[in-house]
Amino acid sequence: MKIIDVHMHFFKVAGFDHLAKLAGMENTAESYLRACRENGVVMSIAMGNARSEKALFGGITPRVPDLAGSFDYKHYNQPAELAYCAGVDSEQMNLENAAATAQEFERYVKTPQCVGIKIYLGYNRVYAADPRHFPLYKLAEKYAIPVVFHTGDLANSMGELKYAHPLTIDEVAVRFPKVKFVIAHCGNPWLLDAIEVANKNANVYLDFSGLLEGSFDGAAFVQAHKPYFDYIRMWLNYSGRYDKAMYGTDWPLINLRSNIDVMKQLIPPEHWQEFFYANALKCFTKLQPLLERLAIS
Repeated sequence: MKIIDVHMHFFKVAGFDHLAKLAGMENTAESYLRACRENGVVMSIAMGNARSEKALFGGITPRVPDLAGSFDYKHYNQPAELAYCAGVDSEQMNLENAAATAQEFERYVKTPQCVGIKIYLGYNRVYAADPRHFPLYKLAEKYAIPVVFHTGDLANSMGELKYAHPLTIDEVAVRFPKVKFVIAHCGNPWLLDAIEVANKNANVYLDFSGLLEGSFDGAAFVQAHKPYFDYIRMWLNYSGRYDKAMYGTDWPLINLRSNIDVMKQLIPPEHWQEFFYANALKCFTKLQPLLERLAIS
């Protein structure tokens, strides 16, 4: 079975080194790509974390992946099996530099490997519907790429959860109906709210990254946390929106084999093709040419 990981991090930083060790891996390109080959992951989408080059237009430049070396957006020097979403420093933006920031992002969005935009709600104390984001949404519409939002729990106590609640995505989904939006982490722990926003809005998808961490036996983990997984499955079944759900890891947070084993128990087998592969192609439409370059269809 072919798998697309729609949400991981390709970033060399001490904290991620530690998380990778807890997941039984190393925070290196070699370790991640080896695990991908062993588990059928044919393409991954990194959420941009590292700082990119200096601004040309007076705006805020995007964050990018860099685990395989200093990032070069013109001559892409990251692995061919890796696409990315350009990360947004929302707190550095304002109404005065928002248009210029969209110009900075456009240089990256024009390239084949930049397949989306990532906004870190909660870590940045800015709501999804803040007007400073609007030029980026218009850019996403122009290039038919999705905007991914961090939603739900935060990895530290410095951010504020009210900005990261998945219900806030409903407002931008209505205001920008031609843009696809992704609720990352399925809004965990506000799982029902996230599923409802995706159920209501045709342009909203869910990724199921970041629900797990470490390395473990998948079957034992699901049994130990059965009420939690029953709750997710209940609302997915009730809404019937397996066509909106996408596989992701939030690597290096989780061991790939452990994560896949758990998700195979959460998602009914008849929906595996959608969840692990096909829905990603519907949402991130720039992935198909990248897969064709790798002779994968």
